[in-house]
Amino acid sequence: MAAIPTQRESEPRAREARGRAALPGSALAPGAARSLVRAALADEPGVAPRLADDAMAVVSELVTNAVVHAGTDVEVEWRLEETGAFTVEVCDRHPSRAPRDALGGEAPYDAVEYGRGLRLVATLAESWGVTYRVGAKTVWARLPPGGVGEPDGPAPGAALAVAEELAPQPLRADGEGEWLGRGALSFLAEASDLLAGQLDETLVTALTGQLIVPRLADWCAVWLEDEASARGGAGGGPARVWHTCESHVEELHRTLEKEPPAPREGLRSGPEPYPWPGDALGPRGAEGTALAYRLIAGGRPLGTLVIGRCGPAAFPDEVTGLVEDLGRRVALAIGAARQYARQATISAVLQRGLLPGAVAQIPGMSSALVYEPCDKGGPSGDFYDLFPAGDGRWCFAVGDVQGKGPEAAVVIGLARPWLRLLAREGYRVADVLDRLNQLLLDDATEAADAAARALVAAGGRPVAPGDGPQTRFLSLLYGELTPHAGGVRCTLASAGHPLPLVLCPDGTVRTAARPQTLLGVIEDETYTSETLDLRPGDSLLCVTDGVTERRSGSRQFDDGDGLARALSGCAGLDAELIAETIRGMVHDFGGGQPEDDLALLVLQAE
Repeated sequence: MAAIPTQRESEPRAREARGRAALPGSALAPGAARSLVRAALADEPGVAPRLADDAMAVVSELVTNAVVHAGTDVEVEWRLEETGAFTVEVCDRHPSRAPRDALGGEAPYDAVEYGRGLRLVATLAESWGVTYRVGAKTVWARLPPGGVGEPDGPAPGAALAVAEELAPQPLRADGEGEWLGRGALSFLAEASDLLAGQLDETLVTALTGQLIVPRLADWCAVWLEDEASARGGAGGGPARVWHTCESHVEELHRTLEKEPPAPREGLRSGPEPYPWPGDALGPRGAEGTALAYRLIAGGRPLGTLVIGRCGPAAFPDEVTGLVEDLGRRVALAIGAARQYARQATISAVLQRGLLPGAVAQIPGMSSALVYEPCDKGGPSGDFYDLFPAGDGRWCFAVGDVQGKGPEAAVVIGLARPWLRLLAREGYRVADVLDRLNQLLLDDATEAADAAARALVAAGGRPVAPGDGPQTRFLSLLYGELTPHAGGVRCTLASAGHPLPLVLCPDGTVRTAARPQTLLGVIEDETYTSETLDLRPGDSLLCVTDGVTERRSGSRQFDDGDGLARALSGCAGLDAELIAETIRGMVHDFGGGQPEDDLALLVLQAE
């Protein structure tokens, strides 16, 4: 249960302090987390007392929430940034349970008590949110350097708290009519905005429960259907169940699993009567009313929403109509999330196809690679390769296509296979670049001819943006490695790419190539290469412009030979540590999220 320090040991003084701990899902976890974080902050000079107090409160609330509502072991990770801001992440292994403010326990249906947990976190944090992954859920918060700051509004990750604020208290007969008359339209408008911004169907269902319970119903459940199950109605158990009293959720879930909704023929949204699960709700829930709503978007059934209210009084027509309207918005959000997930899957498959399945192991050399596309939803413009070319030769490439997305994928799909083919056919470095340059120009000419024919066929009508021929420029660093008894012979050439650097064991750094023209720009361009020997301990650093042009205000990372100076400080490190150190320095330089893809390759002679 001790903290695991994760500071970069390669720097004489860490730019930020980090720690991580795995804690059992018991009542002892919050106290243990507080102790670990308190000790970590006490060792750091200059931490504001208010920040330390706020950090203790936030860590305690997040760990308590995870232990009570997830019930699994938790992992706590914290980070004190160079700026003085404090970030904490609490991960549990129960992603199907959304974080809640309630601490469970039996409570009357008309007087639900909520704790201050996530509301307290939202008050103290500069930003916070929830990240769902397969098999895990992480709730994170970032505190400003001096303690409490004014938030800029709810971030997408804070949507669960916003949903609860929209519907924080249950309605009953004495106040229901008044709220439905003056607040329902506002509720629907704000719920629509909230749902429309979500691209994860798991989070959409979580928001649905937070919006409905306890304001409109005592409990609700959502069944999700895939295209196969939709033909036969909702099958299996509900994806999510909510109840005003947390202690009833598990038993209610088990009962609902046995009676999935059986929608009528046709695409009707409902409401339809649903059998009351009285045995799962205890003495207070012996009688009540349950209604089922089919979630339909684009003419397709996506799932079913069931709501329930305890007691002899049925749902008023105003409530059933309001939930039906809300259900339409939920269905649209689920449909949009699924479409986004399909596109993300296609992009991920395409991205994997554009990159090597594995990086080759070179005798007498070690290598390390960092590859970070800035857009997780589409193909990157950066690519790399390291492969055997036969006859005791290995070849490497680090490239950057102008643009991103499908057009970049087309260029990479041309370039990488041709690099391998030409290298294995015995072409040397300069010859490979000559032929690849001509290939890109020929392909661009064919695309322009096809666009011209399409324009003529369309009667001269203007071509829509993005439908015309696209420029296909490629910057590329390409080289060939031949290990020998005294080290590794390296022949390489740079076509419009950031120049590679060689780090010697004594800390000296030199440039290893000269600049040449981008590929795909000039017809019949002739490229040249340079040859150098990498002696044992020498390291070759190859990067894309996501490293050299990383911005901090008006400055770039490589201004004043910044990359060479950063590399000089890595003398004595192995390839992995050099790559990680440079990556960390690039991230720290900008402060925010990278605005460009980042790739770097380190090759070290052993």
